[in-house]
Amino acid sequence: MILIHNPRCGKSREALQLLKNKGIEPEIREYLKDTLSAEEIKELISMLNLKAEEIIRTNEAIYKENFKGTPMTQSKWIKALVKYPKLLQRPILIHDKKAIIARPPELILDFV
Repeated sequence: MILIHNPRCGKSREALQLLKNKGIEPEIREYLKDTLSAEEIKELISMLNLKAEEIIRTNEAIYKENFKGTPMTQSKWIKALVKYPKLLQRPILIHDKKAIIARPPELILDFV
């Protein structure tokens, strides 16, 4: 089990605590320090069963300044996520070749 995690994010910390309360110690991937490659993002999108644009944090300044209102292909979004990892929704829990965006964090309780 892998948690795509940002320790500065309250929702991400909450998701981690919910897992620990269930006795689960996931592998932690701090995606801002250990960024995801384009291949990893493609795989993650597939596991989430979403489009790249659906895992973008549209409230981030980077999004508003660079991408809002700009038509983007799946490939362009993946490149943007590689360049600007802060745009990735969080937390994301990966388990058994499936993944979930844990927003709200309680979603992980049904997932695990």
